[in-house]
Amino acid sequence: MKSLAPLFVVLLSAAFAPRAAHALGQSEVDAIVKELDERQRNNGDYKSLVYIEQKEKNKNDLIYQAVVYRRDEDDKLMILFMQPKAEAGKGYLRIDKNLFMYDPTVGRWERRTERERIGGTDSRRADFDESRMAEEFDARFVATEKLGAFDVAHLKLSAKKGVDVAYPVLELWVDTKTGNLLKQQEIALSGRLMRTSYYPKWEKMHSPSKGSDVYFPKEIRIFDEVEKGNQTLIVMQKVDLSSLEANMFTKAWLESKSR
Repeated sequence: MKSLAPLFVVLLSAAFAPRAAHALGQSEVDAIVKELDERQRNNGDYKSLVYIEQKEKNKNDLIYQAVVYRRDEDDKLMILFMQPKAEAGKGYLRIDKNLFMYDPTVGRWERRTERERIGGTDSRRADFDESRMAEEFDARFVATEKLGAFDVAHLKLSAKKGVDVAYPVLELWVDTKTGNLLKQQEIALSGRLMRTSYYPKWEKMHSPSKGSDVYFPKEIRIFDEVEKGNQTLIVMQKVDLSSLEANMFTKAWLESKSR
């Protein structure tokens, strides 16, 4: 991927040049999606303390705290809930493209689908994992538009055959100035809009394992389009790109932290 990065930059620059008011070519569209993935990929380990706030209609707000661990080189992910007390020890583990959930109250693992509501919130696995849109979807250009004060490239992505994703269609609005993803909509096979997510804040930090900067969304605001009024706020409070324990991405390791 590193050898291709300069090409992505060139194509991305071409896509977001002053002529952006015109239709983008397929190579430019593909470059935008690949760059969205590449800039979030660490090529090493990742750890983040995450604040999650869940709002549901006619219910009290729920506040969660979790730790997210990733090993991007091996496509591994683990989410361990710390707060509230009722959720402490619950965890999710992604291994070999399979997502498992551990419930410490019964000491049992269960396989989950990509549509799993993480911790009962409106978040999904993909909200915490590395971005794999170029690997999982085919993209096409829709239009250049305005999103508030921002000039954006509007793209439509369709899941590749045989790929397991939460929803088969994504629509993206990408800032033509910064290359940041600002808005994403997820659409079911029936055509029904399921979720709308906004990314108001992005941050970057240098990754020693990658040898360049890594970008991550500081905030994600998710709106449930089926259960109107339900929404989730995700805030990445602390991000650490240091190496993690070599063999921590196992069921045994997560179970040991749940006791």
